[in-house]
Amino acid sequence: MKLIHLSDLHIGKRVNEFSMIEDQKYILKQILAIVEMEQADGVILAGDIYDKPIPSAEAVLVFDEFLTKLANGSRSIFVVSGNHDSAERIAFGARLMNSRGVYLSPVYEGNVEPVRLSDPYGEVYIYLLPFIKPAIVRHAFEEESKESPPHQRSVESIESYQDAVQVAVTHMNVDTGKRNILAAHQFVTGAKRCDSEDVSVGGLDNVDVSILESFDYVALGHIHSPQYIGRETVRYCGTPLKYSFSEADQEKSVTVVELKEKGNVEIRHIPLSPLRDMRKIRGTYLEVTALSCYQGTNREDYIQITLTDEEDIPDGLQKLRVIYPNLMRLEYDNKRTRESKTIEGTEAVEQKSAQELFEEFYELQNNQPMSEQQKTFTFQLIREIEEK
Repeated sequence: MKLIHLSDLHIGKRVNEFSMIEDQKYILKQILAIVEMEQADGVILAGDIYDKPIPSAEAVLVFDEFLTKLANGSRSIFVVSGNHDSAERIAFGARLMNSRGVYLSPVYEGNVEPVRLSDPYGEVYIYLLPFIKPAIVRHAFEEESKESPPHQRSVESIESYQDAVQVAVTHMNVDTGKRNILAAHQFVTGAKRCDSEDVSVGGLDNVDVSILESFDYVALGHIHSPQYIGRETVRYCGTPLKYSFSEADQEKSVTVVELKEKGNVEIRHIPLSPLRDMRKIRGTYLEVTALSCYQGTNREDYIQITLTDEEDIPDGLQKLRVIYPNLMRLEYDNKRTRESKTIEGTEAVEQKSAQELFEEFYELQNNQPMSEQQKTFTFQLIREIEEK
């Protein structure tokens, strides 16, 4: 059985105030072509379909078109809600869609019924676990706990994400003699994060990989960098697009999973080519505006430029956007930004001249003293102000 593992589409996302919707439409068409080329039996979407719990109308239309085209290929589609999604909105119409082979994770209420598929090697059970928090799992088992004998009541002990996922997996009653797949959207301890992800303070959302040992393959979402955790078959496929400059050096891809007999899982990656790449440029203003810097490159790419000039370039962002229209971020790396200098004056402020105070302020802000030309200019300017 061949499955395509996707996650974290974040449809409708904006990066540094730039809408990514055009880029998302482009990459989803590319993914559809890969699904057809691979003749996949199913597609797993492991959460964060949208970037917001209440997505825009345009974002909903984009996903609707993508889902419809996937379903028209007579293959099974599996969708779980992520932390950016509304579980209720993702689950809407789930029973109607089942007839088309589209399986949506319901709002978690303590019971995860697997979807059963079969191939020449036998049955495959696919479990869809939406993003869960401890409070969600406690609520799901409150009634069950009340009816249990006092010594068996353990809802109060579900305090961490680790507890929550462990309880959820235990209640699945997985038959380890069969081939089992879990689609989930959680943070498994050890995963490498990047800047475009939500981070819980102190690692409160950590889940140990040992909880997932009953599954032959775990299709994870939530982490934007492609990677496996603990074993090759517990995997984050990553985002199909770069959503932060910390991902600039990554190659985004589609994960292809082939299940053969029990214990035999083959994993491949098919690279994706974005409409616009996300990359970094570094140098002086003269260097990054030289023809040799951008000739032969896609100037429509999303760019972060780090200027190494000691002096800020007036209106630098707008000037650079003449060459790089999708310049997202402009930074400086020089003495002023590298150092964090504190100036401690020994004299009372009242005893210092305006010129001395201005020079100290300049040095505090820029981590370097004023030049003689700057001192002369400010001296004349201060004198003119005082004479008015």
